[in-house]
Amino acid sequence: MVDSVKHVSYHPDYVIPLPEGHAFPMRKYEFLHSILMDEGLLGPWNEHRPAEVAWETLALAHDEAYLAKLRDGTLSADEQRRIGMEWSERLVRRARLAVQGTIDAAQAALRGREHLAANLAGGTHHALRDAGEGYCTLNDVAVATRFMQREYGIGRVLVVDLDVHHGNGTAAIFTGDPSVFTFSMHGAKNFPLKKPPSSLDVPLPDGLGDDDYLAILAEHLPRAVERANADLAFYLAGVDVAKGDRFGRLALSEAGIAMRDRLVLERVWGQGIATCMTLSGGYATGVDGRTSSQRTAELHAIAHREASAALRRSRT
Repeated sequence: MVDSVKHVSYHPDYVIPLPEGHAFPMRKYEFLHSILMDEGLLGPWNEHRPAEVAWETLALAHDEAYLAKLRDGTLSADEQRRIGMEWSERLVRRARLAVQGTIDAAQAALRGREHLAANLAGGTHHALRDAGEGYCTLNDVAVATRFMQREYGIGRVLVVDLDVHHGNGTAAIFTGDPSVFTFSMHGAKNFPLKKPPSSLDVPLPDGLGDDDYLAILAEHLPRAVERANADLAFYLAGVDVAKGDRFGRLALSEAGIAMRDRLVLERVWGQGIATCMTLSGGYATGVDGRTSSQRTAELHAIAHREASAALRRSRT
């Protein structure tokens, strides 16, 4: 067993069937699970299986009317199109499991500096208070934030959102709340069209590569950490920043993604802030016989390798 994230939430039902040709790489969760198992970064010592989050807990960040539609299967055709997936009991179960996975990881992150924690799902930052959007049914980070504030008295929370798409749902839910600092670095011309202001937004031009991206992150991340003055941080480690991503329009290499993750871990977890990592987006193009889901999972694994390296460095 090597150094590894001390709590990793995962459930086989993070994966549900989708229609043939659907753009979302649904099987990335199971492929990532397999990669981490093979590399010794996941096993009985750190894998935890979440239950479905309670509907009452979801109401901490979502409107009751929207939750009732999810529960009863009464979303309109337009509302389902906005999510990008048809309603089913399995879809709702999947979303509830993922939210609880992030809550469980956030609780584990508070147990001590060595308990860097992660969810092998989550980062569903497009879900708004009253609607799902962009493959996001429920906003796990928003719900987990409210849960941690209620149950643990967490005063201040930092959301570091490095998915290539603006975290519109998270920004909207926490608008006007000084206890939650939302930091989003995202494609300026990318989805979503409407981008409610985060606490700190850094819009990026199309085609940005490693050096420029990392310089911008190195400039703004310390500002976000300082201004947030947080007790708990959520890191949305989206890999749709990678070159060739179907929806990303940026051009980071694997090495660039690794440096990004390293920088975030050093400047957030390394400074003593309890940190919970979530996957967020990634839509890699399949290469060398590997599917989009397999290639996306390979990119998501980078964050866990960097977390392992951060743990080793912290002991020297």
